[in-house]
Amino acid sequence: MSERSPGRLARWLAGLLPTLRIRLVVVFALVALTAAVSASGIAYWLTRDAVLTRAQDAALDDFRKSMEDNAGELPRSMECGQLQDAAEKMAHTTQNYEVVLLGEESDGTRCVAASNRKAFSASDVPAALRRAVNEQRKVEGSNRHPYHLYWQRTTGSGGHPYLVGGAKLIGEKPTPSGYMRKSLDPEQKDLTSLAWSLGIATALALVAAALLAQVAARALVRPVRRLSEASQRLGEGKLDTRLELTGTDELAELSRTFNEAAESLQTRVADLSSREESSRRFVADMSHELRTPLTAISAVTEVLEEEQENLDPMIAPAVQLVISETRRLGDLVENLMEVTRFDAGTAKVVLDDVDVADQITACIDARAWLDAVELDADRGITARLDPRRLDVILANLIGNALKHGGSPVRVSVRTEDDTLVIDVSDQGPGIPEEVLPHVFDRFYKASASRPRSEGSGLGLSIALENVRVHGGEVTARNADGGGAVFTVRLPLYGELPEDEESDEGRERR
Repeated sequence: MSERSPGRLARWLAGLLPTLRIRLVVVFALVALTAAVSASGIAYWLTRDAVLTRAQDAALDDFRKSMEDNAGELPRSMECGQLQDAAEKMAHTTQNYEVVLLGEESDGTRCVAASNRKAFSASDVPAALRRAVNEQRKVEGSNRHPYHLYWQRTTGSGGHPYLVGGAKLIGEKPTPSGYMRKSLDPEQKDLTSLAWSLGIATALALVAAALLAQVAARALVRPVRRLSEASQRLGEGKLDTRLELTGTDELAELSRTFNEAAESLQTRVADLSSREESSRRFVADMSHELRTPLTAISAVTEVLEEEQENLDPMIAPAVQLVISETRRLGDLVENLMEVTRFDAGTAKVVLDDVDVADQITACIDARAWLDAVELDADRGITARLDPRRLDVILANLIGNALKHGGSPVRVSVRTEDDTLVIDVSDQGPGIPEEVLPHVFDRFYKASASRPRSEGSGLGLSIALENVRVHGGEVTARNADGGGAVFTVRLPLYGELPEDEESDEGRERR
C-alpha cells in the first residue's frame, strides 16, 4: 500500500498540474515560500525575544534600583502617606512604568499606594505573581530576577501587552511589597512592523521565485518541446530530423541519444525500403517475364481445349489438367501484377457514374453466376465509382463466397447517408474467429477450416486494395444464423484520399 501511494500522489499532481512548466513554477514557489517563511519566522522570534528581553531587563533593573532608593529605607512604623510618596517617586523614571506598593502601618492597618490609581491597582497584579512575591518562591508562569525580583508578561484589557514585576523589600517584617507595570505597546508595535516587513519580504521573495521559476522552466521546457516536436516529425516519417546539440547536461545527452536513435532508424528504414523495392521490382519483373511464355502456352491450351473431344481418352485428363492449371497460372500472374501496381502506388482510379444494380448484374452474368447468386438491389442507385475496380471487388467477394460457402450467395445493396453499402453473404459454416483478422492478408488460406482452394490467396487482398483506393472500407464477420458476411462501404460521390486520386479521375470530375 505504501509503495503505491507515491504513484497515486504523482498521478494526482500530474492531473492537477498538467504541464511541466506549471509544475516547475509551483515547486519553485513552494520551496521559496517554505524558505522565506522559515527564515522570517526564525528572524521574528529571535528579534521578538531580544526586544522583549531588553525592554524587560531595563525596566526591572530600574524598578529594583528605584525600590532600593525610595522604599528600601521606609521605617517600620511607617504611615500610608509615606508609602504613597515612595510610590510616586518610584514612578518618576525614564522607563515610564506604574507602581503599586502594599504595606501595613504600625497598628496593622493595610496600606495600598499607587502612582496612578485609575490605571494600575493591586487587583491588576496576577495572583500567581503576588503569591510568588509573598512566598519568595518561583512558580510556573513567572520568572525570578536577582534580588528576589519576579516578573510576568500579561495581557490587559483591550489586548494590550504588559510587563508586571514585583519584589518584597528585604528587612524586618512586616516588609512592604512593590509591583510595577510597564506597557509593552511600543515593543509590540515595533514587532508588528517587523512582521509586516518580513511578510512583504516573503511576498517579494515568492514573486521573485516565480519569475526565476518561469525563466528556469522556459530554459528547461524549450529543449523538451524541441524534442517533442522532433519526435512528432520523426513519427510522421521525416527520418532526417535531428536536434541541435548544445551543452553537456542531461538534456544534451537526451538529444544526443535521440539523434543516434533517429540515425539508426533512418538507416534501417532505408535498408528495409531498399529490400522492399527490390522485392517489388523482382515480382513485377517476373510477372512481366511470365506473361510472354504464358501467352504462348495459353494459345496452345485454347487449341487443345477446342480439340479435346478428338483426343485419346487416355490423355484427355492430362490435357484438362494443363488447361485448368494454365488458367490458374494466368490469374496468378494478373493478380501479382495488380498487387505490384498497388505497392508501387501507380494504381489509378477512373471515376464514372455507375448504376450499382446494373454493374452487379453484369459482373454476375459475365461469370455465369446468375443461378448461384441472389441480388437484392433497387434500380436507380447511382454511385461515382471506377466500374472496372468495382467489378474486381464484386468478382473476388462473390467468387470467394461461392468457393467456401456454396450457393446461393446473397448480394444486397443499400445506402446510408452518403455511403454505398454492399453485403455479400454465403450459406457456409462461417469463418473461424482466429481466421477473421487475417482473411484480407496476402496468400493467407484457412485450409484447416475450409476445403482446399484453387485460388492464389490474393483475391480478398486485391478486393481490399480496390476498396481503399476508392476511399472506402471492407470488413468480414459471421452472420448470426451462420455463414460469412463481407460488407463493402464506398463513398457515393467519389470522395477519394488526395494522395490516391488519379489525374485522369480529376479530369473527369
